[in-house]
Amino acid sequence: MIRFENLTKGYWVRGRWQTVINDLSATLPTGKSLALLGRNGAGKSTLMRIIAGAERPTSGRVVSDGTISWPVGYGGSFHGDLTGMQNTRFIARVYGVDSDELVDFVEDFAEIGAHFHMPVRTYSSGMRSRLTFGISMGIRFDTYLVDEVTAVGDARFRIKSQAVFRARMKQASAIVVSHNPKDLYAFCDAGVVLYDGKLQFFDRLYDAIALHDELMALPPKAI
Repeated sequence: MIRFENLTKGYWVRGRWQTVINDLSATLPTGKSLALLGRNGAGKSTLMRIIAGAERPTSGRVVSDGTISWPVGYGGSFHGDLTGMQNTRFIARVYGVDSDELVDFVEDFAEIGAHFHMPVRTYSSGMRSRLTFGISMGIRFDTYLVDEVTAVGDARFRIKSQAVFRARMKQASAIVVSHNPKDLYAFCDAGVVLYDGKLQFFDRLYDAIALHDELMALPPKAI
């Protein structure tokens, strides 16, 4: 269960206050893998970072009764001067998992070769994504936050990523952001639509996608 209690988030943009999430109160059910849908700029990435604890809300709070991953694909927590292996060991200690087991899993999964032992600041965006996805999948969470999970790497690596993610979903849930409906239908069984700072939950993924498509057809000022 993830519950939002009067959650608000805004930013100062060119001297004007811009509200992204507006007094949001909602509960996301346990045991559901949810597609998070919304127009560009609706606040999906902001909401994901707040759920993960990587960003603080302006007011309100997020309450959960389980463990939540950081947004998969987000490598902002990496120390650029440390190697991929050193970052992996550090994260293992933070989350209380076996360092050697996580290092072995990530090195094998990420397939970045000698770069695993080089500073992360030397990585391409693709290598950084492989590293953070590997670490995320190597730690067991109750809920995974995922942004375009299948977009990492080439076709063979995407198939590999899908397989390990599908295996994790047998014992966990997820909140997934993706522009690919096939991925959403493959990994999600329900959906939430974020618009005008509010969330609307749909028990059927089809209904969430239908509303999202309707909103996408409207001009921005009409939402």
